[in-house]
Amino acid sequence: MKPILIPLQSDLPLFQHLCTALDAEAGELERRRFPDGESYLRVHSAVAAKPCIVLANLSDPDANIPALLFLADTLRELGATSVGVVAPYLCYMRQDRRFHTGEAVTAPSFARLLSRYFDWLVCVDPHLHRIHRLQEVYSIPAVALSAAPLLASWIAARDEPCLLVGPDAESRQWVSALARQSGQPMIVGEKQRLGDREVRISLPALSQYCGHSAVLVDDVISSGHTALEALHRLREAGFARIDCLAVHGLFAEGAAEKLRRAGVRHLLASNSLAGADNRLDLSPLLAPAIHELLNRSRSGRENSQ
Repeated sequence: MKPILIPLQSDLPLFQHLCTALDAEAGELERRRFPDGESYLRVHSAVAAKPCIVLANLSDPDANIPALLFLADTLRELGATSVGVVAPYLCYMRQDRRFHTGEAVTAPSFARLLSRYFDWLVCVDPHLHRIHRLQEVYSIPAVALSAAPLLASWIAARDEPCLLVGPDAESRQWVSALARQSGQPMIVGEKQRLGDREVRISLPALSQYCGHSAVLVDDVISSGHTALEALHRLREAGFARIDCLAVHGLFAEGAAEKLRRAGVRHLLASNSLAGADNRLDLSPLLAPAIHELLNRSRSGRENSQ
């Protein structure tokens, strides 16, 4: 039986691509707000006795999580055989420990919440730092995929020598994976955070890479402050051709335009989120993992009967 793919939001660029890749039925969700701000949801698709997949953009989590959980609950009430969630951008991974007395450690709290409502989870390059694997905090099958092969294919198509640049230590895991797959050299900068919107980045010696283009690589570009600071350091080092790749392009506060004005040649991110620069299609990466989880859910139900 075909699964039903239901978009939590109406502007998800990945939705049609993923429907095709999964050979899934396109689900229809009506979503709006009552005058007092409460969520109204109505599933217009027949979901009884069918596996359901929710595709969600969680880059604005506090505005979307109640609707996400209500939708999962509703699909079960309507008779869905299983309910999985595809959240390419997985939120609430940042606060993975208590830095100051009394702080909420939200990463495991959110994982426990999602694990109660869904049968499985698929995401892409979550911000794993002190939590090394999703299985440390999620009690459901949780798959974290890497977009490095997609980024490496784009780099290979440029057909020019390039230096991969991670702006800070947290970007090392992504730029390292990309360097292994593309065969291009890499460096990682050191970042000093001076405030919420001010950072200072230092890069190692770059003279040996004369003639290379530079490709800034990170998992997420949000406000763009880190990428901009790294770009300025590369300009000072003499790089004339600078591209910028991200797995997830939030591009808040006009970040995309700021990067272009600063001289970025190519700005590109995956279609995990909506945006003019979010053009790398994740569906070929996501589809095999989703099929495997659907098959595992089906086998589990059959074995329990």
